Amino acid sequence: MTQTGALREHLVELLRGRNAHVDLETALDGFPAKLRGKKLSGAPYTAWQLLEHIRIAQWDILEFSRNPKHVSPAWPDGYWPQTAAPLRPAAWNESVRRVHADLKAMQKLVGDKKTKLLARIPHGTGQTVLREALLLADHNAYHVGQLVLLRRLLGVWQD
Repeated sequence: MTQTGALREHLVELLRGRNAHVDLETALDGFPAKLRGKKLSGAPYTAWQLLEHIRIAQWDILEFSRNPKHVSPAWPDGYWPQTAAPLRPAAWNESVRRVHADLKAMQKLVGDKKTKLLARIPHGTGQTVLREALLLADHNAYHVGQLVLLRRLLGVWQD
């Protein structure tokens, strides 16, 4: 295997998030519907707000990486939902589905031999697909940790 091939494999694994910490799928699995919008004293976000923030930021990073016509949301308000809880029960599942789909799309992008990981993204300001993949993995890991902490504080996490 080439060094670039090994790098692609490592990136895909990093994006899956199953190595050094809990992955997103595990953090979200079985999250009780009645607690998805519960705001704890001292906690800045609800689980719904974190899930939606992950979805929006991940989508933005993916689209920036592959679409020269992409326009990012306004910072910071465009990266967070307007409500503490999903407005309808199906919204949570739809958000989870979209997070998984975009994560798979980023894995496919970095895994594609045609993708030049170190080439500057033409419509960017110096970013590369490698940088964007690392940013996405880092961002997701940070917020997955927050989701796990919320679950612990809500009493719905099992070690």
